[in-house]
Amino acid sequence: MDIREIKRIVLEQREETDAIFKNEKIVEREGKEVKKYLDYPNILSILGVRRCGKSIFSILLFSDKNFGYINFDDERLLDFKTKDFNSLLQAFYELYGSDLEYIILDEVQNVPAWELFATRLRRTKKIIITGSNSELLSGELATHLTGRYIDFTLFPFSFKEFLRYKGIAFPEDVLTTKEKANLFNELNDYLTFGGFPERFKFGNAIIEKIYSDIITKDVIFRHNIKMRDELRKIAKYLINNFSCEFTYSSLKKISQVKHIYTISNWVSYLEEAFLMFKLERFSFKLKQQVLAPKKIYCVDNGLISMAGFGFSENKGRLMENLVFIELLRRGSYGHVREISYWKDHQQREVDFVVREGFNIKELIQVCYNIDDFNTRNRELKSLVKASEELKCSNLLVVTWDYEAVEEFKGKEIKFIPLWKWLLNLS
Repeated sequence: MDIREIKRIVLEQREETDAIFKNEKIVEREGKEVKKYLDYPNILSILGVRRCGKSIFSILLFSDKNFGYINFDDERLLDFKTKDFNSLLQAFYELYGSDLEYIILDEVQNVPAWELFATRLRRTKKIIITGSNSELLSGELATHLTGRYIDFTLFPFSFKEFLRYKGIAFPEDVLTTKEKANLFNELNDYLTFGGFPERFKFGNAIIEKIYSDIITKDVIFRHNIKMRDELRKIAKYLINNFSCEFTYSSLKKISQVKHIYTISNWVSYLEEAFLMFKLERFSFKLKQQVLAPKKIYCVDNGLISMAGFGFSENKGRLMENLVFIELLRRGSYGHVREISYWKDHQQREVDFVVREGFNIKELIQVCYNIDDFNTRNRELKSLVKASEELKCSNLLVVTWDYEAVEEFKGKEIKFIPLWKWLLNLS
C-alpha cells in the first residue's frame, strides 16, 4: 500500500476515536491494572468477543501517552500485506514523531505474519495488540515470543460497569424499598439484555448484528466453513441450551454433519471467537473428565435473548450464565483460577467448583426460587454431598433476593443475592 494512503487511514481512524471520546460516554473499565505489564519488555494482548470494547480499553491505557493506533478491521486495509508494516511504522513516525514509544495494533490477526512485526517492535516499543480470537496467541506469536507477552480477556460490561454507564451509584449494603425496586429493574435489564456497550447507543437490535458478525466473520470466513447453515444451526442450538449439558454425539443428531470430529472443531471455533465457553465436569481422574458431558455458556445474556430464549422460561438459568461469565471475568483479573461443575451418579449437581489446581476453594450453587421447598432441598443436598466428597466447606448459594447464613445437615451455607455478589459486596 502507498504510505500516503496508510497515513490517511491512520489519521481518519484517529479522528473517529477522538470523536467517540469527545461526544460519547466513556466508562472506566475494570482491569486497568494490566497496564503495569507494559513496564516490562512485553506485548500486552487484549482479547475478547467482537464489540466488547477492546479498542476503547486499549486507548484508555495509553490516554496519557503519545501513541500510534491502527485498526485492521477496516475494509480500506483489505490490501494491507506483510511488507506494508514497515510503511505503517514510517507513517507513525511521520505523524507522531520519531521518538514514538507506544503503539496499538487493533484486530491485528487480519494481517498475515503480524507476529513477526510485533516481535520486532517489542524490542524498542510498548505494544498493545487486540484480537477477537483466542487462537491469536496459540501459534506463531507464542513461538516467537516464548513467554514475552501477557494476555488479558475483556468481556462486555460487568454489572458494575453497567451501573457506572447509567450513572447509578453502587448501592449500599442496606437498601430502601424505592432503591431496591430501582436496582432490581436495572438488574432485570442487565440479566435479559446483557452488557454489550453498543446496545446503550444503538438499542437492543444491535445485538443481533453483533451475533451475525461473530458467526460470519470470526467463524465461517476465518475457518472457511462450507456447511454454513449447519454451523449456524448448531450455534443456535447451543445458545438456546446454555447452562445445560451436551455431548458431541447429541449435536451430531440434530445436524446433517457426518463426523463428530467436525462438530468438535466447530464448537472449538465458537469458543475461539469468545461466543461460547465449555465447562468441564470435575473429576480427579482426567479420563473421566474428558469423557463426561460438558456444559455450555454464552458470553453475554443479550445474545441468549436475541436467540429467542424467553426470559420468563427459566430465570435461574439466566442467573447461572451471568454468574459463570462473572467468574471468567474475575479469572481474567487474576482472582479465580479454574472453574468446573460437579455431578455424581445420582445426578446431584453443583453449578460451579472454584479451584486452584486440585485445591477446592469454593462451591457455588445458583438458585432463583430458593423459597420453593423441593428446589431448596435438592440444591442444598447436592451442595452438601459435593462438600463431603470434595472436602470443601466454603459453600455459597447465589439467589435472586435472599440473604442469610444457615446450617444444613451440619454444613454452614451462605446465601447472597445476585446483585450483591455481582458488585462484590459480600
